[in-house]
This record gives sequence, C-alpha cells and structure tokens, in this order.
Amino acid sequence: MYGNGGSGPAGAAGQAGGAGGAAGLWGSGGTGGAGGAGAAGGSGGNGGLLYGNGGAGGTGGMALAGINGGSPGSGGDGGSALLFGSGGDGGQGDTGLVGADGSNPTPTGTQAGDGSSAGPNAAVGDILAVSGGIGADGQSGGPGVGGGSGGNGGAAVAYSNGTSANMLAANGGDGGGGGLAGAGAAGGDGGTGGGPGVQDLLGDSGSSGAALGGAGGTRASGGAHGGAGGNGGEGGYASATSDNYAATATGGHGGMGGAGASGAVGLDGGTGGAGGNGGHGGLLIGNGGNGGAGGIGGSGGAGDIGGAGGNGGAGGVASSSGISTSHGGDGGGAGAGGVGGVGGKGGNGGLLTGTGGDGGSGGSGGDGGLGGNGGHGGAGGKGGNADQHADDGAPGIGGEGGDAGAGGTAGSGGAGGGAGTGGALLGSAGVGGALGAAGLMGAGGTGGAPG
Repeated sequence: MYGNGGSGPAGAAGQAGGAGGAAGLWGSGGTGGAGGAGAAGGSGGNGGLLYGNGGAGGTGGMALAGINGGSPGSGGDGGSALLFGSGGDGGQGDTGLVGADGSNPTPTGTQAGDGSSAGPNAAVGDILAVSGGIGADGQSGGPGVGGGSGGNGGAAVAYSNGTSANMLAANGGDGGGGGLAGAGAAGGDGGTGGGPGVQDLLGDSGSSGAALGGAGGTRASGGAHGGAGGNGGEGGYASATSDNYAATATGGHGGMGGAGASGAVGLDGGTGGAGGNGGHGGLLIGNGGNGGAGGIGGSGGAGDIGGAGGNGGAGGVASSSGISTSHGGDGGGAGAGGVGGVGGKGGNGGLLTGTGGDGGSGGSGGDGGLGGNGGHGGAGGKGGNADQHADDGAPGIGGEGGDAGAGGTAGSGGAGGGAGTGGALLGSAGVGGALGAAGLMGAGGTGGAPG
C-alpha cells in the first residue's frame, strides 16, 4: 500500500532491461533496469496513486565494437497527483566508442531519454502542481547525440470552493545538455511551463533551453560544427478571474549555441551552433523569452595555407510576448567567426502597449590568417514590432569586419539591422541600425533601414 516499486532487472547482452515496478498508494516507482549490450534500458515505474514520484528510466546498454549502445528507458509518470508526484527523470544514453584515429566513431553514442511529464493534473483542493522530470544529458560519442528534452510541468487547479486562488503551476523541466562529440550535439529544449487552473495566481515560467549546445570535437577531417542551443520552453497561460486578469509567465530563454572546434593543421574550423529560440510569453502579459547567443566559430588550423575560421552561429529568434503590455524578447547576439553570424530578430510587443524586443548584434568577422582575408561582419537582427501604442524595438548593430592577415585583404562591415515598425496608434518608427565598422582595408557596411 505504501511501498516503493522495485527496480527492474538488468538485461543480459542484447536484452532490454526490465521495467521498474509501480508503487503502491504512496510510493515512488522503481528504476528501470539497465539494458544489456546494445539493448534498451527499462522504463521507470509509475508513481503511486496519491503522490509518488515516477521512477527514473534505466540506462541504455553499453556500446561494443560494431554495436550501437541501447536507447535509455523513459522516466515513469508521476502518480495520479491527488497530492503531488513528480515525473521521473530520463535515463542516460550510453557513451559511443571512437576509432583509434579519432575520426571514425565505431558506434555512436545514444540519445539521452526525455524527462517524463508530471502525473495527471493536480486534483481539486491541492496546493501545487508538480514539476516535470529533467531530461538527461546526452553522452559523448562519435557524431553527437542530443540531450533529452525537459518534461512539461503539470497544471494547477482551483480549490474545491472555487474562490481561493491556488499557488503556482509547476515549472517545465530543464533540457539536458548536448554530449561532446564529433559533430556537436544539440542541447535539449526546455519544457513548457504548466498552465494554471481557474482562479490561479500565475502560470509558471517556461524553463530555459540547455545552456550550451554540445561543442564540436576536433577531427582529422577538420573542426566539427557546434551543436544548436536548446529552445526555451513556453510560459504557462494565465487564467481570468471574475475581477481581473492574472499575470502570467515569461517564456524561457534560448540556450547558447555550441562553439565550433578548431581545425586540424591546414583545415577549416567548425561553424558555431545557432542559439536557441526564446519561448513564447503567456497568453495575457507574459514576456517573450530572449533568443540564445550564437556559438563562436572555430579557428582555422595553421599550415602553409591556413584553414578558414568557422562561421559564427546565428542568434536565436526571440519570441513574441502576450496580448497586453509585455515586452518582446531580445534577439540573441551572433557568434564571431570567419564570417560573423546574423543577429536574431527581436520579438514583437504585446497587442496593446507592448514594446518590441531589440534585435541582436551581428557577429564580428574573424581576422585573416597569414595572407588570408578577414571575415565579413554579420548583419544585425531586426527589431521587433510594437503592435499598438508602444515603442518599437531597437535594431541590431552590424558586426565589425575582420582585420586582414599579412598580405591579405580585410572583410567588409556587416549591415545594420532594420528597425521595428511603430505602433499603429502612437508608436514611433525606429531608426536604422548603425553600420558595421570597416576592417583594416575593407569597406564599411551599410546602415539598416528605418522602421
């Protein structure tokens, strides 16, 4: 009745792990069993009927030469949440093997399991809805594998009398980080924040995307590309009461793109990963999340003819805000590199008096190697639009051109980003973005268009 579920048995070689046992009324679900070589891990057991947590998923079976690692088990669901029960965490993916020369992955790493969502929504009279499980991190390996996505937060509900406000809806789980690998792994997305029930105070915020996409590994064939940053989760929606609209949540911020790896001797560096997008704000007055910064491009390898630097990743696009007075998220700045990345676009403001978000700056162009050209600066992102009365977002500034290497020519400056348009009633149009600075011998960039 009150006991926890038992752990699932581990699988023999080639056999999947057993599922974790389900809990009784109050207990937690058991952990899934580890998979045998190349086989999947067992799923976590479900939490008890009252408030047990879901069990964690089992680890995927290990990789052997010529055999890919098994996929991990998923986390068990939280209990029925008559009180509360968190979702189980995703199981870990296995680490892949890499060839002796560092270039040929024998098998790849497996993707980490997703965090499961929280159990069914909290019942009438409960204080809190519970959090979703956390996505496990991606494991290192050959070509990278992604981190698991965060589980979604559960929704809150009203008290049984229908008059007292409830507490917050639960956060979405965080996305797992991308594994370090040959062709960098993407970070997992942040989970969506739980929505409130009737009479609740707030919808909770979406969680941010994984902080970094997986970095690219150095390979004999050149630097690998950085992985993308995870996207921010959406903010939960607010509900109306009889006398006012409740405030609601901010969208999660996008994760930063992973850095590109440096090239081997004479080879090109990898491209930086793109920044993750910001999550949408809640329905009423939630702010949009910011876009993640683009990853930095890898350096070119030295040699008689040096390799080119990798491009900077683009900034993530910020999300629009809610209906009313919210600020749109700002676009992410772009990473520097052989060619600077483009800045992300600012999110639009709310429909009434919301301000548009600022465009992200363009990335700087990389300096030229010996005898090489400097990279061009990236364009600035466009400012977000204001939808009624409010100010538009400031435009992004163009990135600077890179300096020339000895004997080479310089890159030109990037274009300034366009301004957002003013509101339909009283909003003023924005000015164009500043032009990118010239490189040592290159031309200056153009200014951005006005709103």
